[in-house]
Amino acid sequence: MSQQKSYGILSLPVIVGALGYFVDIYDLLLFTIVREPSLQDIGINLSDKVAVIAASTKIINWQMFGLLLGGILWGTLGDKKGRLSVLFGSIAMYSVANFLTAYVQTTDQYAWIRFVAGVGLAGELGAGITLVSELLPKNKRGIGTSLVAGIGLFGAVFAYYTFDLTNENWRLCYKIGGVLGIVLLLLRISVVESGMYKTVKEQNVQRGNFFMFFTNAKRFKKYAFAILIGLPTWYVVGILVNLSNRFATEFYGTNAIISGKAIMYAYIAIAFGDIFIGFISQYFKSRKKALLLFYILTIISIILFFSPLNNNDTSMYLICAMLGFSTGFWAIFVTMGAEQFGTNLRATAATTIPNMVRGFLPLINILFLDIFQKTFSWNLVKSGIVTGVIVTAIALIAFYFTEETFHKDLNYVEE
Repeated sequence: MSQQKSYGILSLPVIVGALGYFVDIYDLLLFTIVREPSLQDIGINLSDKVAVIAASTKIINWQMFGLLLGGILWGTLGDKKGRLSVLFGSIAMYSVANFLTAYVQTTDQYAWIRFVAGVGLAGELGAGITLVSELLPKNKRGIGTSLVAGIGLFGAVFAYYTFDLTNENWRLCYKIGGVLGIVLLLLRISVVESGMYKTVKEQNVQRGNFFMFFTNAKRFKKYAFAILIGLPTWYVVGILVNLSNRFATEFYGTNAIISGKAIMYAYIAIAFGDIFIGFISQYFKSRKKALLLFYILTIISIILFFSPLNNNDTSMYLICAMLGFSTGFWAIFVTMGAEQFGTNLRATAATTIPNMVRGFLPLINILFLDIFQKTFSWNLVKSGIVTGVIVTAIALIAFYFTEETFHKDLNYVEE
């Protein structure tokens, strides 16, 4: 069955997909922005650093665990029941969860409701990228998915300023997230299902079987490499930018770095990077050449981060923005994951791959904190450098073995 309509890069599916990811990022990063006032409001003493770290770690870990499980859940449902069913179901789940977050009174309640939100949030990007990839012609899908991710990432900036403009009313911020989700749900009604998926649904093939990634050696390698090429993004954001205030103290002593502001600057730059890489990919007619260029920019930015040039607050914020722009390959990374696999596994791949990368952050943190700093007694800077070398090396090896997908016809199935 051929598709009924040819969609452009500014068509409704792309616009609604971008708005969907905008809300997704708003909700995903909101806890990191409202962390301290929200913890204080539920009875955590902010002067007790041990209690603050324990509570915040528990909440964010449960949210990440929800993302991991949700990635598998919504990915398989996306191939079994359709891309749109996942978008409706996931949005409804995290919208309700956001409303309920506004009423939590204990750390346990906070952790559990963020777990539910994490499960819901896991479905948005993968299903959206899959749908846009299948609706747009292959010469436009790279730009289309880049616009989805690039525009969507401004949700982090919106979350930061929403918190500021509501006079740091964190409960109201969560309610606003819930309202945005409901509005998005109404917009989704006008988006059509993928023609490729409709065709596959009529065929007698397995759809959405997560274990198919592990039953074939070639398919497993593609899946593993598709995950590993995305690792530098969370090393940069989760360690370098997130701990920019601590690194600043090591580099030049007294500083006024606010990690939340550094994250905001990084995400603004990531958004522009995600849009820019789509056009770079189009220019080169290659996903891999565009990704390699951004890897080089990432390496340069990491070197600058640890160099003597990073010696004041202005340079720290500027380099955090450079790090953000250089890791703005999230859209291409997820698009490549979607393009690696047939229509009967595509939503499963596109939804689980980014959430698997997010799930690697705790492992990177174990390497950075528990092994290098606690076991080896290395300082913050040495641990950060060695962790970065290892993560970047793994990503480059995976990149080398990843196939080019720019010209790939997506209308096929996995046997």
